[in-house]
Amino acid sequence: MLNKIFSFFNSVDGVMYYPVLIIVLAAAGLFFSFRTRFAQVRLFGEACRLIKEKPAGDQKVSSFQALIVSTASRVGTGNIVGVSTAICLGGPGACFWMRVMCIIGAASAFIESTLAQIYKCKDEKGNCYGGPAYYIEKALHLPIIAAIFCIFLIATYAFGFNLLCSYNLQSTFEAYDFYDSTITPVIVGAVLAVIVGYCVMGGGKRIISITEKVVPVMGILYVFISLVIIGAHFTNIPHMFALIFKDAFNFRTMIGGLGGSCLVYGIKRGLYSNEAGVGSAPNASASADVTHPAKQGLVQTVSVYIDTLLLCTATALMCLSSGTAYNEEVSGAPYVQDSISTVFGKAGPVFITAAMILFAFTTLIGNLYYVDNALTYLNRKCPPSKKFMTAFYIACIAVIFFGAITPMDFAWTMADITMGGMTLINIPCCFMLSRNAVDTLRDYEKQKREGKDPVFHAEDIGLDSSGLSFWK
Repeated sequence: MLNKIFSFFNSVDGVMYYPVLIIVLAAAGLFFSFRTRFAQVRLFGEACRLIKEKPAGDQKVSSFQALIVSTASRVGTGNIVGVSTAICLGGPGACFWMRVMCIIGAASAFIESTLAQIYKCKDEKGNCYGGPAYYIEKALHLPIIAAIFCIFLIATYAFGFNLLCSYNLQSTFEAYDFYDSTITPVIVGAVLAVIVGYCVMGGGKRIISITEKVVPVMGILYVFISLVIIGAHFTNIPHMFALIFKDAFNFRTMIGGLGGSCLVYGIKRGLYSNEAGVGSAPNASASADVTHPAKQGLVQTVSVYIDTLLLCTATALMCLSSGTAYNEEVSGAPYVQDSISTVFGKAGPVFITAAMILFAFTTLIGNLYYVDNALTYLNRKCPPSKKFMTAFYIACIAVIFFGAITPMDFAWTMADITMGGMTLINIPCCFMLSRNAVDTLRDYEKQKREGKDPVFHAEDIGLDSSGLSFWK
């Protein structure tokens, strides 16, 4: 019975990504790139400058703070395990297509975050909030579609991603002699569930505060360690790049089995990691206090680059330069641990486990930020009752526990399907509203040419401001 269920979801996942999402993501990314004249590349320097801008009020959320929230969600176990899985199952060329989709997808990230800023709402304290559900309802007048999007978001971040995140973490313990395939996953799942449960139920603020400070340091250290390993195997670098490009453009292999090719795995794992176009980051983007929506749209492109071009690339090059064998048996954490062991010996797997623990914990906590926003929308824009949230968090904690003992294929499949559902709603909506985002960008660039600090007014681009909470 279970095999039939797994088979059904695998077939859904296969059709959803090949050919549907491949076409949707590539077409949307290219369309948005040309419409904005590749703003994600052309205005990269400006985007970096905008990160340092401060909000108007002391209690307001800055562009940098919104960037950190969205980056915290993007940066997680997928940067390590996702990349490894893509290489082991799809081939070295997957990391090339991952980077291509990152650059193209950054345009989608700009569009969705700019729209979230345009159509954001204001609470009783004057703070702003929003996301895809709000621009789908306000601009397209499709509240039912907005509600369905929120359901997919909850399924993705409360269940699909948490299931996978828990599995990814426990898989790092396979490198140790004490690992028992029956007992260890249960222990890891139980401990992780208890700690996360303690935090989301109102306690553990000190734990969250410490990890928020340590994770950026761990991210920088992870990149540094990757560079050390690449440097130690510098003689393999020419062969490594030859391997990546040869596999990336091996069209004969792709035609023979595109569904399991490096192209498809690159897109799958790239989307899982950087979430460009998925519709998650706009929930954080809408909270930023900026003078022009395009500012936060540009800032969010940097978040995509940090995730994929920096951290995912660090993992890919570290693994491939090490010369360690890659195959289905070492797919996931073991391949990364084998690679780092070539230089650091037994200390290498320990470092990866430590990084995964921190990344997994902040991802599990951060995922619930987006879920809270979706639940509030579904509850007629009012926070759900404390009793409901307690029951909901208990369900989320149970998912974390079961994720540790779930088969790898099923964990990845469920995360792919729920995330794909979000994307297939968000991207078409962004396409229909893209003119507003593009006009907003043009208004921003026009004011910059005039030497101004751009300030947005909806009427300047022909938008009716009567239905907007800001920009009048």
